[in-house]
Amino acid sequence: MNSFPDLLIVGAGPSGIIAAEQAASLLGLTSLIVDRRNHIGGNCYDTQFTNGQLIHQYGPHYFRTNNEEIVTYLSKFTSWHPAQYVVKAQFNNELYPLPINLTTLEKFYKSNYTSESAEALLAKERENIPNPKNSEEFVLSRVGRKLYEAFYLGYTLKQWNKHPRELDASVCGRIPVRLNRIDTYVDHKHQIMPHDGYTRMFEKMVENNKIEVCLNTGYREIKETITPRIATIYTGPIDEYFNHRLGKFPWRSLKFEFKIFPQEWIQPCVQINYPDDYDYTRTVEIKHVTQEKRRDSVISFEYPTDQGDPYYPVPAEKNHQLYQKYLVLAREETKNNKVFFLGRLAQYTCLNMDESMERAIALIPQIKESI
Repeated sequence: MNSFPDLLIVGAGPSGIIAAEQAASLLGLTSLIVDRRNHIGGNCYDTQFTNGQLIHQYGPHYFRTNNEEIVTYLSKFTSWHPAQYVVKAQFNNELYPLPINLTTLEKFYKSNYTSESAEALLAKERENIPNPKNSEEFVLSRVGRKLYEAFYLGYTLKQWNKHPRELDASVCGRIPVRLNRIDTYVDHKHQIMPHDGYTRMFEKMVENNKIEVCLNTGYREIKETITPRIATIYTGPIDEYFNHRLGKFPWRSLKFEFKIFPQEWIQPCVQINYPDDYDYTRTVEIKHVTQEKRRDSVISFEYPTDQGDPYYPVPAEKNHQLYQKYLVLAREETKNNKVFFLGRLAQYTCLNMDESMERAIALIPQIKESI
């Protein structure tokens, strides 16, 4: 282990790996990446299940972006295949397209609609809430109570263990409502998957001889013995870095159950959400987007929990206020000790994959300026 790397990077997820690769290829800097898990890739890690099928160990990661530069950059380390991220929600034992679109509305209200008549329907159903302050108010102001209770309320209660009125409007606001028949979960220009998986893509990034990776290694185990010449990039939970001195953040975690089924396809699409009926929130048949040809298939069942590794920051006002206090400490740490805080856990915010990658790429010029 190099005791004097140019950069010490805490976390071998996408943010840390891309920061190391950019520092090496653009600035010629050496990096030591440490991670307490036994693999690279963070929550994007994919691996072969017992039957040999590629699975997403920590839940589905659907790469999508409108950023051409991100695609060009990643294409140095992987080829791609197109992916159709189709999601449905089960309500009263029937499947409905999600996000809500014309087909959803027709099936739910048992009538035919054009874009114009669907807009008139929603205008009638909406509740008059000019400035929604939380997720419940946001959804009610867009689609009304019937659709809210069918598709949003139960799912949110399970996913977050909080009522939608306790969560920022942005939680449910991330899901669009469409007055067309587009049935993909997102509408980004690029909806693609790495041909050989995320893990292989990240492995190629760290093949650079200026990058060293040490797994099964926590930050606190090495912080007194490793002296980075230039800076530390920290991608773990920000409250943990500061020993929770201002308080602990709430995080939501996930538990997964994987089952093999002896048939080629189990679901009609990659993901089915369950607002009610079951303890799990969704089932995922990742083979729909990895495009493996197999006679059997693996389904993952996803159970939200407060225990385990941190996955999702909880978007609520009191948590935003706590983060602002930690942000003051983080800026002082950057200024005084050149510790840069990067990524979803360190910045306590929900980020899509491309957003995390963009932030990692943008950080390297900042570090260059500090040299």
